[in-house]
Amino acid sequence: MKWTVRILQGLLAVGFLMFGFMKVSGDPTQVDAFTNIYGYGTGLMYVVGVVEIIAAIGLVIGFWKKNLVPIFSGLLVVVMAGAVFTHFIAGQGFGVAMTPLILLTLAVILFFGQRKINKTKTV
Repeated sequence: MKWTVRILQGLLAVGFLMFGFMKVSGDPTQVDAFTNIYGYGTGLMYVVGVVEIIAAIGLVIGFWKKNLVPIFSGLLVVVMAGAVFTHFIAGQGFGVAMTPLILLTLAVILFFGQRKINKTKTV
């Protein structure tokens, strides 16, 4: 369980660093998606990008400070729940929402997996 959580933590950290930098850098596909498809402003895109980068950095720090992992994976759960909701509201259907749904599931697994590991070490 411990190694599964660690590997998942590393993969999510790398992935969300990339996703966050794509949004913060103003990638044209991200700008188009946020403004034209979802109807949000670019300000929200930058905020989501910064939150993703902060969460990814928090997951990296979590390799040394285990108690931080549930906090930052919980933050990713909220962000990915918003992404899934946004895809469904935009009428894109289940196929397009599959990627954020998978990331949401992985963040939930990380959240509860690390909490379980933290509880077993303190008891």
